[in-house]
Amino acid sequence: MTVMETETTTSTRTDSCAGPRPRNRRPDGQDQYTISEVAALTGLSAHTLRWYERIGLMPHIDRSHTGQRRYTNRDLDWLDLVGKLRLTGMPVADMVRYAELVREGDHTYGERFDLLKATREDVLARIAELQGTLAVLDRKITFYADAGRALASERSR
Repeated sequence: MTVMETETTTSTRTDSCAGPRPRNRRPDGQDQYTISEVAALTGLSAHTLRWYERIGLMPHIDRSHTGQRRYTNRDLDWLDLVGKLRLTGMPVADMVRYAELVREGDHTYGERFDLLKATREDVLARIAELQGTLAVLDRKITFYADAGRALASERSR
């Protein structure tokens, strides 16, 4: 059972994870992807996918009779969420902890909430910092645009 299957089968509410599904996926039930297909779909390397599995971020990937990994749409959904969490700057250890909490079941909702809320606060602080940086850039761009127009005006006299 994947992390996503654990999350949706142990809860009364389902969570779509990270957003709407991309269009290029196979229908559920026919969704057996190789590691190279998942790498192509996600932009992650096969090495990264194996590492995620090894550290517990992708704790269970089904295998074919020959031992090849077989990912499902749920695994892709989980990887999409992991990608979003990476973009927030969440440490890998916290992402692994989140995955562990999901596998542990509904009684961990409070801890998951706290972890995601703290990450959200970090993201908001970074956004505010970037907005301040953007304001400085905008002032500089305006300065140089005005200075350029003034210089061009002087030269045309």
